[in-house]
Formats: sequence, structure tokens, C-alpha cells
Amino acid sequence: MLKFAVFLKPYKKETILGPLFKLIEAILELLLPTMVALMINHGVGRGDTHYVWQLGLLMLLMTILGFGSSLVCQFYAARASQGFGTTLRNTMFKHISSFSYADLDKFGTPSLINRITNDVNQLQTAVAMLIRLVIRAPFICIGAIIMSMILDFRLALVLLAATPILAVILYVVITKASPLYQLYQKKLDKIALVLSENLTGVRVIRAFAKRGAERVKFNTASDDLTQTAIRVGRISALLSPATLLVVNGAIIAILWIGGIHIQYGSLTQGEIIAFINYITQILLALIVVTNLIILFTKAATSAARIQEVLDTEASISDSDPSTSISRKETGKNSPVPAISFDHVSFGYNKTGQLALSDIVVDIYPGETVGIIGGTGSGKSTFVNLIPRFYDAVEGCVQVDGMDVRHYKLEQLRQKIGIVPQKALLFTGTIADNIRWGREHATDEDVARAAAIAQADEFISNLPEKFDAPITRGGLNLSGGQKQRLTIARAIVGNPEILILDDSSSALDFATDAALRKSLRENSSRMTVLLVSQRVSSVQHADKIIVFDEGRIVGSGTHDQLMSSSEVYQEINRSQLSTQEVDQ
Repeated sequence: MLKFAVFLKPYKKETILGPLFKLIEAILELLLPTMVALMINHGVGRGDTHYVWQLGLLMLLMTILGFGSSLVCQFYAARASQGFGTTLRNTMFKHISSFSYADLDKFGTPSLINRITNDVNQLQTAVAMLIRLVIRAPFICIGAIIMSMILDFRLALVLLAATPILAVILYVVITKASPLYQLYQKKLDKIALVLSENLTGVRVIRAFAKRGAERVKFNTASDDLTQTAIRVGRISALLSPATLLVVNGAIIAILWIGGIHIQYGSLTQGEIIAFINYITQILLALIVVTNLIILFTKAATSAARIQEVLDTEASISDSDPSTSISRKETGKNSPVPAISFDHVSFGYNKTGQLALSDIVVDIYPGETVGIIGGTGSGKSTFVNLIPRFYDAVEGCVQVDGMDVRHYKLEQLRQKIGIVPQKALLFTGTIADNIRWGREHATDEDVARAAAIAQADEFISNLPEKFDAPITRGGLNLSGGQKQRLTIARAIVGNPEILILDDSSSALDFATDAALRKSLRENSSRMTVLLVSQRVSSVQHADKIIVFDEGRIVGSGTHDQLMSSSEVYQEINRSQLSTQEVDQ
């Protein structure tokens, strides 16, 4: 947890002054029992009313001063803890944003959300308690023991004898509870995953009448979490009563021994009352300490989970400026390929099966290239290597003759417009979503991109036109409308390379044909990659690349592949009539 002290640097004043003010309150609180003893012995015992009033007013002023010091500490603790939480949360978000797809897959979205919210909140609370109570509670315990030793050393030995018993209780609880807190956080991640899947896939769940099965699944995960929480609660619950038992036993022993001392005149009534007050202070402080131990045990578990995220270096990062630049060698009159795969292999799991094997292909500027193949053949993986969503295991991917690993990520991705398989829109207006492709695009640019993407047809029928609102995830639009908007979003940035990853699957054939025609007319300088399972979407491309089981098994025009590629012929036969295939 000490590693997180760096996030408290902007709040040095609060972290120093806060405990100091709490220390002032603790000192004043420790003086009160002694003053009560003086009041009883020298005021009440002797009938000196003036002394009682004088000491009473002084105690009132000390109480007010202590209360004021406590408020100042509370203010500093709130300011420091909230600032700490904000800074840590921002740092985590920035770090997670740099993760590659592989890094995100490693943790999982629900777990990352849980870590950046629940775990940070645990540390935030720990910081507040650190400033408010970590110095005060031990100081009260030690100070009360010292003050009681000053009053009567023999009685204070009873408290000292109880100390190792309390230490053993704390040790047992911490060692038992800490692993359970780690298990609890993991099960919290699991329930977050189940909840996320249910809320995201609610339409599918209802369509297949699986609400009952999913309810059972959620209840199982919830019950599992509950059982772990109960186990943690049982162990933690032992701490407070065990502490009370030991301290109250000490109080009984002190009252018994103190009564004997009073009987023999070696201890006054005021001193025994002060002694009991100090024991009460120790008891209350110990209760606070036990709660702090539980809190910091939870915080330590959360700190480890957060540190795991922060210690994970992004597997894909910007290139080192000192890295040498490699460019593809070409002849004097040969154009440099816009995209080049040089014996590229890739696997999502380095020890598992390769998703792509020995891919060699050149795609030149201005070409429209169709990419086709069966499900799981490696089409999407192929295009995901171009903007460095993943890095090749073997070989290299080049854009404009330069290895993509030698580009700054922002520079590389500004060259590329991507329309993913799953059309994802964000809350805002239609214009806002299209401008994701270029922040400062003019209204004319937005309208032009929408027209090329065939989105202007349905936008013009909306009352608000481009100012029409889009709800979370674009749920108020159809699948085809969302796909056309995501295509417009990619086009508005005028990318050198446009990747359409099966992004017209929800479009009817007429709209799909109009889209392809519009792209041909407006993308003479743009390299376009059309990933599709439809033959009709790629058959008019300048070149078609056929994938099968992670390998390129054919490359050429539609007519060339119809005479040379069995896989392509099979795809055609499965989609087109015999007459169309023969043509």
C-alpha cells in the first residue's frame, strides 16, 4: 500500500496537518480523566465549589477546542481522500486506455470496472481513516496506559498483562480474514460478469425464454458471494466481542484490586474513577483499532488488485524514437504497398493454435480488396493487425512501407478508418457520433460522409436531422442504421486506408450495392478493405483474398478465383444459384 503514497503528494499539507489536529484532540481527551480526578479529590471532596466551577469551565474549553480540532481533521481527511481517489482513478483509467485488446482480455471488462470503482473506493476510505484515526487510536491506547501508570503503576500492570492477549486475537483474525477478502473480491468480479452479460444480452435472453435459467445462474453466483461474505463476517465479528471480553475482564480485575487499595487508603476515589475513564478510553480506542484492522485488510486486498493493473505494461505501446525505421524494399519504378504482410503469423494464445499462419500479401494504394472466407477463417484477425490492435507473433505488418511497430499509435490510426463488426454508437447526436472520426469536421463534411455511407436517406426523415439524439449504444436505431453511421464515422476522417469488417451485414442488397458504388466513386485515393461473407459484396473488388483456417488459399479477381480456388468456388455455390455461378 505504500506504493500509493505518491498519489498523496499533492495533499502533503492535509496528510500532515490532519493527524496533528487529531493529536491535539487526543491529548485534550487524555487530560480530561485526570482533571475529573482532581475535581473529585480537591473540589467535591473538600466542598470547594469555586474550584469545581473553575475546573469545569476549563474542561468545557478543552472539549470545545478538541471538537474544533476534530472538525479541521475531518475536513483535511475528506479533501485528501477524495483527491487521492480521483487521482488514482484517473491514473488507472489512463493506464487501462493504453491496454491492447490482449491486455483487456486478460483482466476482463467487469473486473476492470470493479477495480476502478469498488477497489479504489476501499483505498479512498482507508486514506480517510488513516488521517483521522490511525494516529489517534494508538496514541489514545498508549497515552491512557501511561496516564494510568502515573496514577497507580500496580493497577496499570493489569492492562499490560492484557496486551499480548489482544495481540494474539488481532493476529488470528487478520491471518484468517485476509485470504477470504481476496476470494470475496474475485467472486465480486464473477457476479459483475454475470450481471454484465445479463444486462447486455437481455433481448437474446428473453427471445429464447432463458430468464429462469439466467436467474438461477445469477442466484448461484450471488449465493456464492454471500457465503464468502458470511465467512468473512463471522471471523471479523469475533474481533470486537473478543476485545470487549479481554478489556472488561481487565476492568473487573482493576475494580477488584482498586477497591482493596481504596480500603487501605493507598488510592483515592477520584483516582479510581480516572482509572476507569482511562480504561474506557482504551476500550473505545481498541474497538476503533479492530475496525481499522478489518478496513485495512480489505484495503490491502484492493491495493494488490489495483497494483496488478498498474504493473501490467501495455503489450502494444508507441515506438521508441531511437528505433530504426524499416521500409519494404521495392524496385525503382514499383509503388510502395499501402499494406504489406511479410510472413505474418499470429495467435491469441502464444502457446495455442495460430489464428493466422505465414500470411504474405501486398495491397497497393487505391485498391479495393475483398476479404472473404468462412467463419473463424482469420478475416477479422487479419485486419486487426493493421492498426496494431494486436501484434504479430512472427513476421511484420507494414503500412506505407514502414513496420507498424515503428509508428506512433496515434499517427498510425489516423491513417486508418475502421468500421468494426459490431456497430457501436455513443450517447449524443448523430452529428456527434459521425464527428468521432474527425472532431473538427464541418457540417458539410458530416453530410458528405453520411451520403457516401447511404445514411442520409434515414437521417433526412428524422425531425431533428443530424441533431437527432442517439441513446446508449444506439438502441433507438436499427442494425442497418447503426452500421451506416459507423461507416460515415470512418469516412469523415478521410483515411488513407478504410477497413470495413463485415460492416454491411445488416444492410439489404440494394443498400449494400449503393454503398459499394458510392465508395468506388469517392475513394479513388483510398485503399479499401472489404471483409465480408457475401460474395456479392466482394466480387467487384480489384482483388479478392480468400482465407481458410488462418491461411490465404486464394488471391485474385472474381473470375480468376472461380477458375483457380476451390474454397472460393464452394463459397459461391453456397450463396449463388447455379446459373449465377456459371455466369
